[in-house]
Amino acid sequence: MIGESELIVNDDGSIFHLHLKPGQLADTVLLVGDPGRVAMIGSRLDSTELQVANREFVTVTGRYHGRRISVVSTGIGTDNIDIVVNELDALVNIDLEKREILPGHRSLNLVRIGTSGGLQRDLPVGSWIVSHKSVGFDGMLSFYEGRDAVSDLPFEAAFRKFTEWPASFPSPYVVDASPLLLGKFSSPEFIPGVNISAPGFYGPQGRTLRIGLALPHLNEKLGAFSFGDYRITNYEMESSAIYGLSRMLGHEALTICLLIANRMTRGANESYHTQMERLVEAVLNRLTS
Repeated sequence: MIGESELIVNDDGSIFHLHLKPGQLADTVLLVGDPGRVAMIGSRLDSTELQVANREFVTVTGRYHGRRISVVSTGIGTDNIDIVVNELDALVNIDLEKREILPGHRSLNLVRIGTSGGLQRDLPVGSWIVSHKSVGFDGMLSFYEGRDAVSDLPFEAAFRKFTEWPASFPSPYVVDASPLLLGKFSSPEFIPGVNISAPGFYGPQGRTLRIGLALPHLNEKLGAFSFGDYRITNYEMESSAIYGLSRMLGHEALTICLLIANRMTRGANESYHTQMERLVEAVLNRLTS
């Protein structure tokens, strides 16, 4: 039996942070950072069966082209992803009343739709980047048993050597996307890439306001790094934890990001909402076709 302090269940039988109950979650889950984006995606569903909100975690479950889909906002950062992915898994693989792992295993399709900043000059603002791999700068995955088993260790070693990664920093981890989900996004408008999941928006992504940077040339090194056919394409803040925890827990995971800025060319588009709506429509159609 899982202890009460390890698995907190609310008085109404819902999971602690997400406030969802078993049966309220679809097998296909779109993850978005912004709670406001849940309403935008929800408005495109053919029907809606529930909406639940607690803090930054907002969920809508409904149907699109006959397929049941949930949309969940995660807030910002891999620390929030640790909450969201573990609680999504608990909803489908743990009996919350008995506090016991259910027999068998239910696998979820977790697809993150987000925004990001490009790290290659040839990637224009507005590009759709599909992350074949995700590199975590946060160190979160190392708190779990089996971290090495789900990670691309040769990529990690080459990355640390090329960037001259400081020993005082959390060791980067690299996890692959789901091949099953990648197969749905293989057309030319979806550009393959490798993203960095940074543990912050400013210093960890090479921005400086009033504090200097410990690695002032890191972005240039990221842009120049390659490993086989892979290169670093963009920054975001959640994907590595989604990939890592999903692999550990037996779920399929994929991240698709809209580039709203390019860190190399200094270009940006703050009015990206129409482009995001186009991406959302494309993802929904690919997942339900």
